[in-house]
Amino acid sequence: MRKLRNTVPWKAACAALLLCAATAIPSPAQTFTSLLSFDVTDGAGPDASLVQGLDGSLYGTTSGGGSGSDDNGTVYKITLGGTLTTRYTFVCQGNSCPNGANPYAGLVLATNGNFYGTTTAGGAHYQGTVFEIDSHGSFTMLHGFAYKQGRNPYAGLVQAADGNLYGTIERGGARNSGTVFKITPDGKLTTIYNFCSAISCTDGRYPYAGLVQATNGNLYGTTESGGTSPTNCINGTPGCGTVFEITPGGTLTTLYSFCSQTKCTDGASPYAGLVQAADGNFYGTTSAGGSNNLGTVFKMLPSGSITTLYNFCSQANCTDGSVPMAGLIQATDGNFYGTTWDSVGGTNFGTIFKITPSGALTTLYSFCPQHPCTDGAMPYAGLVQATNGSFYGTTSSGGTTGVGTIFKLSAGLSPFVESLPTSGKVGATVIILGTKLTGTTAVSFNGIAATFTVVSDTEITTTVPSGATTGFVTVTTPSGKLKSNKKFRITG
Repeated sequence: MRKLRNTVPWKAACAALLLCAATAIPSPAQTFTSLLSFDVTDGAGPDASLVQGLDGSLYGTTSGGGSGSDDNGTVYKITLGGTLTTRYTFVCQGNSCPNGANPYAGLVLATNGNFYGTTTAGGAHYQGTVFEIDSHGSFTMLHGFAYKQGRNPYAGLVQAADGNLYGTIERGGARNSGTVFKITPDGKLTTIYNFCSAISCTDGRYPYAGLVQATNGNLYGTTESGGTSPTNCINGTPGCGTVFEITPGGTLTTLYSFCSQTKCTDGASPYAGLVQAADGNFYGTTSAGGSNNLGTVFKMLPSGSITTLYNFCSQANCTDGSVPMAGLIQATDGNFYGTTWDSVGGTNFGTIFKITPSGALTTLYSFCPQHPCTDGAMPYAGLVQATNGSFYGTTSSGGTTGVGTIFKLSAGLSPFVESLPTSGKVGATVIILGTKLTGTTAVSFNGIAATFTVVSDTEITTTVPSGATTGFVTVTTPSGKLKSNKKFRITG
């Protein structure tokens, strides 16, 4: 399997919408709301997940569209209520796109309050870029990739504990099989690994997804091809993908090779990255393989042992979905939430699902219950849980104009706070994101009181207090106590 869309994906998706058929309706326990339909002038083909900013709004990218552009994409802001503002439009002049073009990946919110992202095209060598943008739209092009550094990054970035940003590039590099790179916030890039460095690419090739930093400080990711399996899953190249661990210094260990089991019942071709859950294990998806060859959800121990938790298309007419292209998030209820891109047989155009750590899956919503898919279709990206407790996401097509949507799914989960970063030493500065924070009377780290300043209704600044230990951050507001979605880990 290769990419499922053209360079500007919404053009092909529009035609596909004519095939939408009736499908299941959402569970009564959930409330689905289509917040916005893109109209090309404000963007088209939102392939990326959203990220919440310090102001409480959500930020994202579209891979095409934009006012006055020739389908080069945008960066946008949308309030939780659905009001969209274009923050930046990528513009090319002829064959020159100096600031980049066509961002397929989402943004990462850094500790300086700005966002960092990638474009698949443009830049000095037209191989893609890394950029920085603030919440007001002030844009800085940090780096344009050259072929030997990798080309056309489809993945987003992660900010590690050392303050640097790390990412992957699917193609290019020393062996045209992709790379892992580090880039400083001011734009100095270092390639730390070239895939296919091992004989027969047993170390993996084509890392399509981004990285996650685990609690041990190392980075974890997936490749969609390569590994020790002799099966050809993508474009005739051997191997069906891997899970790897890499140190910030560039030492890579292949933890697992997919399709190691007969008929690839363990999954194949992971397009998405991983999430490290509260139990310390990693969870992810494969876009193919499994007992029905339509994708899986898996759990991986830090040692690399994998358990398949769910095989998609296990229900009649694939009402549970198939081909999950996006990764998972662990929500505040301890369960995982994600999306599937498609379902075979014309029964639906993607789903939103919940899955427990033990593998019990519930389909929460099926897209395109009737023509013409005004609720959206084919969610290529995963979800984000905003601090109001609800989930938000995008569909790459559908909506009133057929070029994609932004949606909200409320599942009855309570508001919470989020810390940025999620670890640090005593005395370190920490930003707390939340809702209705005005009037806060107390902030504590695992029960130890901290000094703080309320910056706005959605932001608090604080420092890690002396005596704090690893545990949840608690904020006491006029509306009650809010707990962080993750434990804050004390380091040093």
